[in-house]
Amino acid sequence: MDLSNLKSDGSPKQEQSALEYVAQATSPLINGEVKLTINDNALTVMALFDAIEITFAEINTLDLTNHIVTVKADSGDYTFSHMGNWCQPFYDTLCDTYNKAVLRSLFIKNNPMLTAKGEYRYNENGENKNTSAVPIHIYENNVTALPPNLSARRVPLCFITAIERGNYELTLRLDTGETYTYAKIGYDTAIFTDIVEKQLRKLREESLIAIKEIDPTLTVVQASQIVKIMPSGVAVPIGKLAEIAPSFRAALENKIATSRANKSYVILKELCDPAQIFVGFRKNENLRETSDPSNATSESTSIMYHSYDSENNTFETSNTLTDANNESKKTKSVPSDPYLIWLIAPSPDGQFATVEFAEADSATFVYHTAGNFTTFARQINRALEAINFKREVIRMTDKELQKPENADYYMAAKRTIALQFVRSNFVGRIIHSNMENWKQKLTQLWSSTQTTPVKSDST
Repeated sequence: MDLSNLKSDGSPKQEQSALEYVAQATSPLINGEVKLTINDNALTVMALFDAIEITFAEINTLDLTNHIVTVKADSGDYTFSHMGNWCQPFYDTLCDTYNKAVLRSLFIKNNPMLTAKGEYRYNENGENKNTSAVPIHIYENNVTALPPNLSARRVPLCFITAIERGNYELTLRLDTGETYTYAKIGYDTAIFTDIVEKQLRKLREESLIAIKEIDPTLTVVQASQIVKIMPSGVAVPIGKLAEIAPSFRAALENKIATSRANKSYVILKELCDPAQIFVGFRKNENLRETSDPSNATSESTSIMYHSYDSENNTFETSNTLTDANNESKKTKSVPSDPYLIWLIAPSPDGQFATVEFAEADSATFVYHTAGNFTTFARQINRALEAINFKREVIRMTDKELQKPENADYYMAAKRTIALQFVRSNFVGRIIHSNMENWKQKLTQLWSSTQTTPVKSDST
């Protein structure tokens, strides 16, 4: 007999329901006395004859002023008043739950190493934002500030190029030019700075190990120079790597040569200056997922993948998979590299960028560069890292992004300026069928003048 659902006196336990708050609502959709319930993904508002759900994905700002809570959302502004002593507890719980959803959307799963509260300001593309008394978290690979609005930012440590210490404040400068400052943290300032610096050193140490693993022949000086410009997760021009250590470039190209990107890399080197092609690597966190048949989908897709003969020689086959069973068989037959490698190549005129991933079943993505390929390459770096390399986020239309099943992606896009920039410059993607068709479609997209995703077999 299962006794887990019984109280000590033998009576059944009652499941604890979410706390209901009573307020007066004013909004475009619901007015008058309402009951408010805070759930994991939404705020539910119920009147006697009406009910609405305001999802956290559509909420842009939470504010408490003069005992009135204002929720600004895509669907309009909602105000809740006459809550008495419950106003502050309601607002605090709503902000905490909302921030948990924001963290989830930013692919933050671990517990923070430090939590503090302080002033937070940043400069992105010349635009300055300033907030005060907001939660600030340090995680293993990022610093995240959580104001209850669209100014929440996750700052990855791998893109930090400089740290500036001020009077009880710390500024992080990124390779894309943005700066993020954390101030008025009080006694936590020294601890905050120490942890950030410790994690930066740890990141460099781990990157150094990975670089030496890829090319064991590197000298101490060569490895040090490479890790300075190429911590794990950052793509840099392969020409720069060749200047430091030709052997490291050769090691990366050997990995590309044994991957699905082999033939496309050869073509890209023919079409543009090979030295300008950015290459990046990181530990393949999806290794377990891609080899697990339970993660297979039933989507019908034209693909190109590697098979192996009895002598372990590779040969390419093209197929259309229409069920999860076939997908399961395919994923079992394709070995995965412990490193995820990706390429960012310019068109000859620098107006377009091509992003290629050296792993099975990855399409080729093409973007406008807005006239500056190097700047764009850094932005695509930021965008890919922000969404944990879930490339489908970039090619989704705004309508697709706003679907309930894509709520986390929608929240991430609202809070990642690099992702917004890359999405706005997406041209199309090319499925790998045969390389002659791939080259032809690539050159067609490079000559495209459209600024919206294409709707064909290259999307």
